[in-house]
Amino acid sequence: MNEEKLHAFMGRLVNDMGGAAMLANMILGDELGLYRAMADSQPLTPQELADKTGCNTRLLQEWLSAHVASGYMEHEDGKFHLPEEQALALAIEDSPVYVTGGAGVIAALFHDKDKLIAAMQGDGALAWGEHHPCMFRGTERFFRPGYRAHLIAEWLPALEGVVDKLNAGAKVADIGCGHGASTIIMAQAFPASQFIGFDYHAPSIETATQRALDADVDDTVRFEQGSAKDYPGNDYDLVCYFDCLHDMGDPVGAARHALQSLKPDGTVLLVEPYANDRLDDNITPVGRLFYSASTFICTPNSLSQEVGLGLGAQAGEARLREVFTEAGFTRFRRAAETPFNLILEARA
Repeated sequence: MNEEKLHAFMGRLVNDMGGAAMLANMILGDELGLYRAMADSQPLTPQELADKTGCNTRLLQEWLSAHVASGYMEHEDGKFHLPEEQALALAIEDSPVYVTGGAGVIAALFHDKDKLIAAMQGDGALAWGEHHPCMFRGTERFFRPGYRAHLIAEWLPALEGVVDKLNAGAKVADIGCGHGASTIIMAQAFPASQFIGFDYHAPSIETATQRALDADVDDTVRFEQGSAKDYPGNDYDLVCYFDCLHDMGDPVGAARHALQSLKPDGTVLLVEPYANDRLDDNITPVGRLFYSASTFICTPNSLSQEVGLGLGAQAGEARLREVFTEAGFTRFRRAAETPFNLILEARA
């Protein structure tokens, strides 16, 4: 046995356990408004934070100390402050690097542990709608900052001729729309176009409809329950899949239906988790996050549906190209990328 290797591995495990515990503390900070109370980066004592938030001073002392030990906050002379850089990630929901909302996704993995044990010992299936409710809100809050930062400014302009169509008045289908974050962002930017979000999960459609009302875009946006293989229409200028195609049981069938639903010069925008084509090239912090999430969410959901292809969240560009080629598309390219996403374009 290599003792040096053992000690290094134990250090990694302890670090991971501390990180998992900090995610639980992040959820506390989010739900209790603690990060928002510290978003101005001004130093506070635990008592001053208690006065602002109505929380228990002694427990706040521990919560704050955990953040200092983790490098999330700084401490001097009995006062704690949230630096501006950390505030962007933890406190400011409109920030492009805001991640706190995604902690709800991680919480759902623990809530759903027994369901995953049953799936592991059975056919591998766990449908999206069977997850704990915090999964759905957490997914929306995790992805929305990236969509706000990149979708209008970078991803759509990277597609051939799509922005001109949207400005003139296009018809767009957003497949697997969830709570409608991506749909609404596009509708706000392109009021001349019409947007229809489809999702097979009825509670998500209800939430998305309310989101559209709240955003005052319900005149150009509607949401309907439907699957990726049976939504209506054959005259779309743009069909979008935001972080959902790999979750589908039959992504080839979904892509084939998209081809049939597009106008002859229409476009598919495919946004997928960033991945290289080989496992050895995905041994990164992002790869670890997405493989772990895929074990609980993406792959079981695919296995719960017909075909059950099980692409997983780290399918990679080459495998996704195969899906669209098999479906009948002749053009497929990487249009853009971020550290978290591949942005791919498919055309007939």
